[in-house]
Amino acid sequence: MTTAPTDSGDSYALETVEISKLFGAVKAVDELTISIPRKGMTSIVGPNGSGKSTLVNLLSGTLPLDGGIVIIDGVGLKVVKAHETPDHGLTRTFQEVRLFDQITVWDNIMVVLTSRKLFPAMLERTQSSHREKAQAILENVGMWDKRRALAMDLSYGQRKLLEIGRAMALDVDTYLFDEPFAGLFPQMLERVKEIMKGMRDEGRTIVFISHIMDIVREMSDHIIVLDSGKLLTAGEVEGVLNREEVIEAYLGA
Repeated sequence: MTTAPTDSGDSYALETVEISKLFGAVKAVDELTISIPRKGMTSIVGPNGSGKSTLVNLLSGTLPLDGGIVIIDGVGLKVVKAHETPDHGLTRTFQEVRLFDQITVWDNIMVVLTSRKLFPAMLERTQSSHREKAQAILENVGMWDKRRALAMDLSYGQRKLLEIGRAMALDVDTYLFDEPFAGLFPQMLERVKEIMKGMRDEGRTIVFISHIMDIVREMSDHIIVLDSGKLLTAGEVEGVLNREEVIEAYLGA
C-alpha cells in the first residue's frame, strides 16, 4: 500500500486530491478534488460522460489511478486496491449486478460473511453468528423467502437487492452505489430507497450515482456535480440544483 500524508479531518469519509483517469486522449476524470461528508447521503450527478462511474471505479480500486490521491477514512492512497477497500471501511455495488450466479441467494451472503472466497466458504463450518447475520440481512433486503433460489434465477430487481445484501454483509462504514435505482419497478425502487435510508440512519456514509433527479432531491443530503471529468459544483442539494451552471450543464437548459 502506497500512502501519502493527509490532514483530513473527521468530517469526511472520502476525499480526492487531483485524481485523474485517461482513456487514450480522453480525460474521463481530470485532476478532480472532492470531499464527501461522513454523515448523510451524497449523490454524484452529471451529464452522460461526465465521469461519474469512472470516479466510483477509482474510489473503489476497480480502475487504477493515473494520478492523484484517494483519501479513505483519513488514509491517503496513491494506489487503491479493490480487494483491500473493505479493510479501509469501503465497498461498492455495480450498475451491472455482479453475483455468483450458480449458487443460492443464501450462499451468496455466506461467501461474504465467512472466508469471502467461493469454495472455502461453501466448505467452511458456519458459526451460528454467521447464520443469524445472513438471515437478518436477507430479511432486511426482502430476500429471505428466496434464500434457496439460485442467483441466476432471480429477477433483475431481486438481483439488485441481493447485491446490496452482499455489500451490507461486509459491514463497512462507507458504501458506493452505482445507479442503484436504474431499471427498477416502482415497488422495488421504493424498497431500495428504504434500505439505503436505513443504512444512512445507522450512521453509514452512503454515496450514490443517479440520473433520476426526483430521487436525488429526495435522498441526498449533499450533492457533487461533475462535467467533463471536472467538478462543476458541490454542496447542499437544493442550492446546487438551482444554480444556473448546473441547469445548463445537466438539464440542458
